[in-house]
Amino acid sequence: MIPKLTRYGSRLAALLVLALGAVIVASAVTDDPAEDDADHPSQAAAELQGEVEDQYDEIRSEHVNYIAETAGADVTTKAAAVADYAADKADSLNDAEEEAQQAAEEAAEQAAQHTNPTSVDIPSSCDEFSGNRATGCAIALDWGFDLEQFGCLEALWTKESGWNELAENSIGAYGIPQAYPGHKMSSEGDDWATNPVTQIKWGLGYIQGKYDTPCAAWEHSENVGSY
Repeated sequence: MIPKLTRYGSRLAALLVLALGAVIVASAVTDDPAEDDADHPSQAAAELQGEVEDQYDEIRSEHVNYIAETAGADVTTKAAAVADYAADKADSLNDAEEEAQQAAEEAAEQAAQHTNPTSVDIPSSCDEFSGNRATGCAIALDWGFDLEQFGCLEALWTKESGWNELAENSIGAYGIPQAYPGHKMSSEGDDWATNPVTQIKWGLGYIQGKYDTPCAAWEHSENVGSY
């Protein structure tokens, strides 16, 4: 009846059972001096009734839907109202928990698709460059190439794409290094179509594997028209 209650809801449900049981027991005993005993059932019933009343007063200010139906009601009706409120609250919390879990899973999926940074720390030796060129300078130095080699790379990719990560020519070469076809760069990252860092790393890997150095690739491009 009350699906998957929270700790708060479970406590209220238990309180309902105890209160109703105590009321039944108390009604079954007759008046005698033992009623003054703290262990007497009627005393326990009174204490539980008081606790139900306290819980009722707490939720009354939070959930106005129960005010009209329980106005002037006995402890049994009020305890039932407390349990209903707990169930409603538990359902709301469960829905919120499911939504949060779904959002977390979607965020994790998006993060897995974009594992590469879009920028890098630029050393002072690359200060004369800006934008994607500064990024390319930082990555080239990190790969072990010196500024002379980056000068060749800067000239090569200025000729190829103007260092525009969205550049595409008429035959489908794409990105800063003008990879053909562009999706070859997916070997470096799923965000190859928009991330200049991914494209620069792929381009440097291509140059290193085929020409050894950016200056050798630039020389080939000057002699042949492409690299």
